[in-house]
Parts: sequence; structure tokens; C-alpha cells
Amino acid sequence: MPTALIGPRNNPINALGTPLSPSATRVMLLGAGELGKEVIIALQRLGVETIAVDRYADAPGMQVAHRAHVVTMTDGPALRAIIEKERPHLVVPEIEAIATDMLLEIEREGLAEVIPTARATRLTMNREGIRRLVAEELGLPTSPYAFAGSLAELQAAIDGGIGYPCLVKPTMSSSGKGQSLLRGPDDVLKAWEYALQGGRVSQSHVIVEGFIDFEYEITLLTVRAIGSSGKVETYFCEPVGHVQVNGDYVESWQPQSMSDVAREKSRMIAQAVTGNLGGRGIFGVELFVKGDQVWFSEVSPRPHDTGLVTLASQRFSEFELHARAILGLPVDVSLRSPGASAVIYGVIEGKGIAYAGVADALSVAGSDLRLFGKPESFKKRRMGVAVATASDTTEARRRAKLAASKVRTIEPEGHSA
Repeated sequence: MPTALIGPRNNPINALGTPLSPSATRVMLLGAGELGKEVIIALQRLGVETIAVDRYADAPGMQVAHRAHVVTMTDGPALRAIIEKERPHLVVPEIEAIATDMLLEIEREGLAEVIPTARATRLTMNREGIRRLVAEELGLPTSPYAFAGSLAELQAAIDGGIGYPCLVKPTMSSSGKGQSLLRGPDDVLKAWEYALQGGRVSQSHVIVEGFIDFEYEITLLTVRAIGSSGKVETYFCEPVGHVQVNGDYVESWQPQSMSDVAREKSRMIAQAVTGNLGGRGIFGVELFVKGDQVWFSEVSPRPHDTGLVTLASQRFSEFELHARAILGLPVDVSLRSPGASAVIYGVIEGKGIAYAGVADALSVAGSDLRLFGKPESFKKRRMGVAVATASDTTEARRRAKLAASKVRTIEPEGHSA
């Protein structure tokens, strides 16, 4: 099994080095939230030197990385300067709001390898790019859609065929930010204004999607990794079911029951999309399912928030799979147990909050917690997650939600477990 990486200027690295030494294998995470933090931990277990970059200080991943930098990642020259300073072998984007043109330049010059590829990062940062690729170039099934750059264009798209109900989203956003469900004409202005507020970057461009009458949504975690052939092969985790509220995930479970036909169609769509994007690593492919019908929704070229369930359910979590895949190491996507996750919200506003009820949460059978360590809490900010296993997903979901409900965010003066 080859374990060679391709580092700066395409120089092969035939072995993993020692952190903080001349032999170190260096990986830079662009975005150091809770998902990036878990990737960094997985990389460090393999002896990788890690650098965390984010737009604010003390982000979760910064708390565990070897080094950290605060950078506006949409500032191309600033991003290049930090990459030139650190000379990472691999650059791993963890969020959408990045100067992707600069990543293309960095990759083209051989300064670092971008995971999975700079092109994939650029396409998936913008919903317009990935939707046009999937629907118009690959010919895969999606919801009806249109793009609008003004309120008038949005109304015209709805009136011209999209109809109601429909969804409006910024073309650049994540975790449901700026997303609205429109049930009639009275919702259009509010949705337009909300989309402009929720975008990752300042731009007035939205996608409006016709509503699909689906039964459930899944995330199909798809891994592109070096296989026994010595070439990149595609692996699929068991499908992850999830519930979203206002476009933001609140709970997930694995495996999601589905027909054999729908499962095969899901894998076909995921393989076509990720194969076109290329590179190595894990992709979160979101799909709508109704009976045997499957529609593509979105794809993230990185670990997915709904995949937090894999911390409990799989032999290797999505974060460990990502670390292994990007390093050219073997992967194992096997399920260990049915599992579930449930989000813990900030509820209160403040910095340096405390968490009560942790012992009660961990007393729930089969449960575990991840408290992310975010420096500032907001009412609907995801501050942690409870995960649980059981003999079936129904019981796992009950346990995860119960454990999450036990954790309370409090002012630090009332600090107690």
C-alpha cells in the first residue's frame, strides 16, 4: 500500500515525519471550527504537525493545533502569505469563505497540495457552480432551480416556473444561514433580505429551488482514498439520516433505512459528483429521497456536520477517515453500531460560558459528549453535540437527545458540573 504524499512542488513524502522537527509532515486547516478540531486531533494521532487558521482567535481547532493564525481567509494575499510562511504539505479548507482563486494559484505553482483539489473547493464554495456542474454537465437529478441577483429577478424566477413553496438560499453560505422556505408572495421580500444577511461573503446572489416532496434527507459520506490498487478508489459509509430546522442540522443518525434501489442510486450520484471533483478525502453528499427516487441537494468536500454521529457509530469517524485519506493511508468505513447525534445550543449570549449537567448527560447509557470550546456563545450557535449508540437508531436517537437535553449553558459565576 503506497503511503506517499504529494507535498510542495510535487515532492513525494514517503513516510510521516515527527512534529516540530525538519522531518515533520505539515497540514494546515483553513477553518478551525468543531469539525476542523476533530480533523486536527485525528492528524495529530498520526504524528502530523498541524496549523489552524481561522478568522477569529481561540477557535476550537486552534486550541489543539501546534500553531494557529488569525487571518481573513477571503483576503488572497494574506492567505498566501501565511501559507508561504508555514510551508504546509497539505492545505485543507474546512469552510466555504476562502479566496479560492488564490488556492488555485497556490496549487498551480506547487506551493502546497489543496485538499481535495482547489477546483473542488472553488466549485463547492458557490452553490451556482456546483449546481450547474451536477445538473447541467453531469445530468444528475436535482430540484428545479434558478439564480437571482436582485429582488425583481427572484420574483420573476418564482413566477416563471419555480412556484410555491420554494427555498431561497445565498449562493455562498453554510449551516442553513440565510435560508428560507417561501409559501407565498408575502414571503419573498423577507427571504431576499435574510439571504443577503446570511451569505458567507458580501454578494447579492441567491438560488431559488423548487420544493421537492421528499420523504427524508441523507448525507452519504463518500471517501476517495488510495485503495489496494494503489490508485484512488471510492468508499461509502452507511447513509446518515438527519433532521434540519431552518436549514441547520439538529440531529442525525446512522444508518438511515432505505431501499436497495435508492441506496444504489445514491451511491451512483455521489460517485459521479465526487469523481468529477477529484482529489482525496471525505465528501458529505446531501441527497433527497422518496421511495426509490433520489435527488442531489449539495456536497461539501470535507467532513459534514451531520457526520458527527460517526464519532460513536463507526470504527473510524469521518474525521479519522478524512485524515487517513488525505495522507494516502488505507480507510475502513465499517459501521460499529447504530448511533445518533443531537446538537447542544448556546441558548445564552456571552463569552467564556460554562456547562452544567455534564455528569447527568454522561450518565445516559451509551452516550458521549463533545463540547467544542467556542469562545463565545449565541442563542442558536452550536456549542456541542451529544452522541449515543444503541441496538437500533430509534433508541440511539432517544439517548442522544436525552443526553443533549441534560447539558445547560450557564454564566461562569454558577460554574458546576
